[in-house]
Amino acid sequence: MDSQGGSLKAGHLCVLVHGLWGNPEHMRNIAKCLRDEYSRDQLYLLLAKRNTGSFTYDGIERGGERVCAEIEEELRSIEAAGGRITKLSIIGYSLGGLVSRYTVGLLYAKGILDRMECMNFCTFASPHLGVRTPLRGWHNHIWNVVGARTLSMSGQQLFTTDRFRDTNRPLLQVMADPKSIFMSGLRKFKRHTLYANITNDKSAVYYTTCIQKTDPYRNLDLIHPNFVPGRGDIILDPETPFLPRPKLVSTTSPWSTLLGYAKRIPLALAIAVFVPIGVAAYLVNSVIQNVRSSQRIRLHERGQLGISIEEYRVPLLIKELRGEVESAYEALNNSQQQEYLKDDDDDDDDDDEEGEEGAMNTEDRQMLTRERRLSQPTQPTLALAPCQFDMVRNLDTLGWRKYPVWIHDTGHSHGAIIARIDKRKYDEGFIVLGHYAEEEFLL
Repeated sequence: MDSQGGSLKAGHLCVLVHGLWGNPEHMRNIAKCLRDEYSRDQLYLLLAKRNTGSFTYDGIERGGERVCAEIEEELRSIEAAGGRITKLSIIGYSLGGLVSRYTVGLLYAKGILDRMECMNFCTFASPHLGVRTPLRGWHNHIWNVVGARTLSMSGQQLFTTDRFRDTNRPLLQVMADPKSIFMSGLRKFKRHTLYANITNDKSAVYYTTCIQKTDPYRNLDLIHPNFVPGRGDIILDPETPFLPRPKLVSTTSPWSTLLGYAKRIPLALAIAVFVPIGVAAYLVNSVIQNVRSSQRIRLHERGQLGISIEEYRVPLLIKELRGEVESAYEALNNSQQQEYLKDDDDDDDDDDEEGEEGAMNTEDRQMLTRERRLSQPTQPTLALAPCQFDMVRNLDTLGWRKYPVWIHDTGHSHGAIIARIDKRKYDEGFIVLGHYAEEEFLL
């Protein structure tokens, strides 16, 4: 990875954080695009490596502590060699975006952000609102609660079924609290940018990666996309991403419809045979990884994994501070269809919106009532949990520059958006990365 590092003249440190079950190699093409644009005398690149592979199962907070420790070590190493970092940028991919947000909070609490100019914070396909599929009723319980148990602590946090420490709230909601160290740290950055796939992202769908209450891209036949000039038909203009297109009357005959169903029979049979095998392998692996993760968590909490945790267990709120496995998971996640709020969604029924906590409290019911009234027929509000609506409202105060991305050449846009693997069908990701390096990144 020649793109890593930099010379002692470089005063700008850019940290790249990979995603779930990832490794630094996944970020090499982001690093390459940045290096093509900025020399080693201009930009110092750090590809975080302490939270690699199954370590990402251990929880967002532990990943954040590891990355924070890695940044501090790099800063000390640069200073010891005679260099000096005066600017900081952080880029996160997928789960790495959430780990990066936690890291920013720790850096803020430790006063490190006060010693440098915070430039760019960017995420690619990061599930800022978690991966909870907007579902109502028993579907919510089966998928969003049971699914959370398959990825150890990180799974519970991604599905917002956890209760973080003594806050009695999910970690992702705590991280979006305006009074938290996490939001205070993010506010110090000059630019907040995100890139979100509008289709074929089976790991993190549009609403959560783009921090939205709606998904206007459910039916791409109903939109006329407006792309950013000079970047192919890949990146949509964030100001006016599309114009509505009238729904065409179907001219398909019953016979052609029947023929279409017949053509799908081989695929359906293949799915019936191989998906259960993949799911079984995924569940077996999840049990193994959960056990290993639990063991690592115990060692981490005892400070036996090379990090002294006491210095990272800071108060979370400002008022306190200052007063193939992946494929199986994607198949499961992609099988869940998003649902919308209905007229009775503020009722105190058995929807169990907060996981296993039972009936919603008055504040949550009032929030759902308000969101239901704001819902528009053309873009209905998704059936998010109250904590997710809270996250949308708070995170949007940061003024994100949001870029919807339409990957065409592969059905796995989650990996393609950063050209995670050197495959021809992932090449559209270089257009996205080039746009960020050339037009969005502030040196």
